[in-house]
Amino acid sequence: MAANRRPTLADVAREVGVSAKTVSRVLNEDGPASARTREQVLAAVAKLGFQPNLMARNIRVGGPDTTIGLVVPDLGNPFFGAVAGGIEDIVRDRGLTLLMGSSADEPARERELTDKFLARRISILMVIPSVGSDHSHLRSHRSTGLPVVFVDRPGAGLTTDSVVSSNLAGAHEGVAHLIAHGHRRIGFVGDLPTNLYTRRERLAGYRSALAEAGLPHDRSLVINAHDQQGASACTSSLLELASPPTALFAGNNIVALGVVAELARIKRKDVAVVAFDDVPLAEALEPALTVVAQDPEEIGRKAAETALARLDGDRSRARTITVPTRLIVRGSGELTAS
Repeated sequence: MAANRRPTLADVAREVGVSAKTVSRVLNEDGPASARTREQVLAAVAKLGFQPNLMARNIRVGGPDTTIGLVVPDLGNPFFGAVAGGIEDIVRDRGLTLLMGSSADEPARERELTDKFLARRISILMVIPSVGSDHSHLRSHRSTGLPVVFVDRPGAGLTTDSVVSSNLAGAHEGVAHLIAHGHRRIGFVGDLPTNLYTRRERLAGYRSALAEAGLPHDRSLVINAHDQQGASACTSSLLELASPPTALFAGNNIVALGVVAELARIKRKDVAVVAFDDVPLAEALEPALTVVAQDPEEIGRKAAETALARLDGDRSRARTITVPTRLIVRGSGELTAS
């Protein structure tokens, strides 16, 4: 066998001196083979480093692959990595392997990835939907028993299970916290696109907290960005208003980093900040960052538990599971309005 070629079933058969069919029977445990033959085959497999092609086998026998397909918008965002970690915590003991791919928040790319996962005959499909995606093409797969779970955001065109954060309630709590510390002009730096589910829910929570306190909704205080640099620019724009905000509510972790970076650059420690999502080293900032923390690991665990229940035969109605957020008080959100 050439040194640069992966060993095949035929190579194992040749090493032992039996047929490829015999090797297949031993590896798949689907036919008779003597103890001696089994021992020789397994020894040859170990010696040659042969890896069975599980995908090919499963397609051949008409069974599902032992994998879960997960589509996320951004592999670099630690939130989605934590969600994936929560999923793995649950599925590992079931012998399932998690495969991930990034849609870059593009519907066409998301569809391409889901089609590739489906071609593998995956056991479970999980999707963090892109804005504008239509998931009606998954109806036939869902109807034949494939567990499909939307994570972090609900899908469109398909009735199935979803696991989300308490976005509206969490944002309401964070903004109400700023109001309780005397702030009456509170800027909202949200995500893009503006019709993103999480952005809409968090803006609704912001507005409900203002309304509860009898404060007007000033559109000039609402601004949006999709990356750290954009959030820094948005922060600068808000603070340059004739009547600037005394506090800022950052709509997610990436936005929060931009807000904090801009305040540090212009040496403003008098602007209160509450962020939706925790960020790395939040406690090391000056002042330390107050956040409405999601629990991405729990979101992943709930999604996995829901999917496994479906895999095990649960045919109850589709449901939405909401994972609570919690306010973590660290200092930046407790600055009082001057």
